[in-house]
Amino acid sequence: MPETLLSVENLSTVFTLPGRALLAKSARLTAVSDVSFCLEEGETLGIVGESGCGKSTLGRSILRLIEPTEGRVVWQGRSLTALSKTEMRKARRDLSIIFQDPVASLDPRMNVGQIIEEPLKIAEPKLLRGERRKRVERVMDEVGLAPEMINRYPHEFSGGQAQRIGIARAIVTEPKLIVCDEPVSALDVSIQAQIVNLLKALKERMGLTLIFISHDLSVVRLVSDRILVLYLGRIVEIGPRQQVFQNPAHPYTQALLSAAPIPDPVVARSRERTALQGDPPSPINPPSGCGFRTRCPIAREDCAKDLPPLAKVDADHQVACLFWTEVRADPALAAG
Repeated sequence: MPETLLSVENLSTVFTLPGRALLAKSARLTAVSDVSFCLEEGETLGIVGESGCGKSTLGRSILRLIEPTEGRVVWQGRSLTALSKTEMRKARRDLSIIFQDPVASLDPRMNVGQIIEEPLKIAEPKLLRGERRKRVERVMDEVGLAPEMINRYPHEFSGGQAQRIGIARAIVTEPKLIVCDEPVSALDVSIQAQIVNLLKALKERMGLTLIFISHDLSVVRLVSDRILVLYLGRIVEIGPRQQVFQNPAHPYTQALLSAAPIPDPVVARSRERTALQGDPPSPINPPSGCGFRTRCPIAREDCAKDLPPLAKVDADHQVACLFWTEVRADPALAAG
């Protein structure tokens, strides 16, 4: 039975924003709210949702690149949120991240070799310089970077090549978990497939566990074993990929899926459409009860009273909706 590597328990991340006017009160922006899930060894969890829903903040809070406000992150039985800075630095050897903007994430003053080597200096300070160089050259080969690129600088590379450098930097410490934060969204479509295939190959070869953050459902479907749907920083649905994609239980998930492009025009014309009305509410002043109710086509009076808990749909499938059984029985209801 696969080992549970990561357990996120009631995690919340709240930012305090200064008042805009003199003597104005500061505001609290809840980016992540009471999120809990477990991640097994070798699994890929896809996190999806619209821009601004808290996906990236969640990923960075798990790694403590952003300090969470409440809750715990337990990694292999140890609470990361309770570690000192020194202890956390040691733990980061097993934890890594691939950033969204490949060029902006690379230090323009450092060449490729220095960029990839930097995490090694922190994670394994006793490693000899020659051994570090061998490790850098090896991971460059693994991600498809030619040896002669080692002394070149970030501005000399395309977006796809820059992301390969970012991936090499992420795997050089031989981590167990990598958070992939929108790793292909800034790339041309022709390059996206190459990077996705590279990540899938590295996962199999290195036995990686991934958290794959994206707003592109077609990409998430290719790489993920389970899907977590986030809205206003809260989980609205989580479950195995096949169940979430083929039989979604939350109106928001249905809306996201119906908006995703389908290559086959015949299938596209026959698909039931779920239209989202308006923009997401402000996380500074969210609506009472269910955060999705102001855009939901089946919202009722009860939806404004309390936050809906995650209810069990199937063995590993949960949804936060009071009326999910009706939506599941008749998807046309969610289409409005």
